[in-house]
Amino acid sequence: MTPQTQEFVAPVLPRLRAELDRLPLQAARVAQVILADPHAVARMSIADLAERASTSEASVTRLAQRLGQGGFPELRIALAAESVGEAVRPTITGDIDLDDATATVKAKVLADVARSLHDTAAALDDAAVDAVADAVVTARRTLVLGIGASGTVATDLARKLERIGLPALALTEHHDAMTTCVALTSADVLVAVSHSGETIDVVGPTQRAAAAGAATVALTSRPSSTLARACDQVLLSIAGTETAMRPAAMSSRAAQLFVVDVLFVAVVQRDWERAEPLLSASWEAVSARHPDRRRG
Repeated sequence: MTPQTQEFVAPVLPRLRAELDRLPLQAARVAQVILADPHAVARMSIADLAERASTSEASVTRLAQRLGQGGFPELRIALAAESVGEAVRPTITGDIDLDDATATVKAKVLADVARSLHDTAAALDDAAVDAVADAVVTARRTLVLGIGASGTVATDLARKLERIGLPALALTEHHDAMTTCVALTSADVLVAVSHSGETIDVVGPTQRAAAAGAATVALTSRPSSTLARACDQVLLSIAGTETAMRPAAMSSRAAQLFVVDVLFVAVVQRDWERAEPLLSASWEAVSARHPDRRRG
C-alpha cells in the first residue's frame, strides 16, 4: 500500500472538534473562539482573533498551519466556506442533564450523532478509502485490531469481509494481537481502530505489524496521534461530543461504524463478482428464519 500523501486536508471545523482537548493552551483558546462562531471569525483580522482569544498572532498562525492551512488567510477562506453549512444545520447542544425528559435526550443524542456523521463524511479522505479498499481486496488476509469498545467495531468489519469471502480476523485482545502481528508479511493488511490513537494495546501491535512489512491503516479521530503517524493510511472518524453520560466509547462508535460501512461498500464494488453470490447465499441461508423479510 502506498503511504498516504499530505495533499488531502481535512475540513477545519471537524478537525478542530476532534483535536480540541489535545491542543496546547494557546491554540485551544483560538479553537474555542473559532468553534463558537466560525462565520464571524471568517470576517476577522488575525489581530482581532488573537485579541478575542487572549493570545498572540503567532499562536493563530501556528494553529492554522497545524490544520493544514498555509496561514491565517487560508484559514479564513476555509472557515468562510465551511461556516455556510454550519449556519443552516440545526443546532441542539449541551450535555444531557439528569432531569432531561426522554424526548430531550433523544433530541440531544440525535443532534450529536448527526453532527458526528456529517463531520466524518467531510473529513474522510476519498483517496485513502480507495487505497485501503484496493489493498484489502488483494491482501492475503486482513486483520482488524480494536481493544475494548473499539473491538466491537473491529469485529463488525472483520465479519463483513468474511461474509464476502475475504480472509479476515478481528483481534480484540492485546497478547493475541501482538503475537499475530509479529507474523504478518507485506501480503497482509492491518486495520487498527482507536478513537484516541494512543491506546497502547493498539499502537504496540500496529507498530509490530508495520515493522513486519504489513500495510497498516488507522481508523481514528486523531490524525496527529501516535497510531496515525505509525500507519500508511488514515481513515478519519470524527467523534461526537464526549460527556459524562456519553463517554468517548459511545460518542465515537457511530462515526467509526460509518467509516466501516463506507470501506466495506468500496471493497464490494471492487470484488462484486465474488461478493454478490456470497451475499445472496448468506441472505438465503437465514431468510427462512425471517419470513417477514423481503429481498430488496
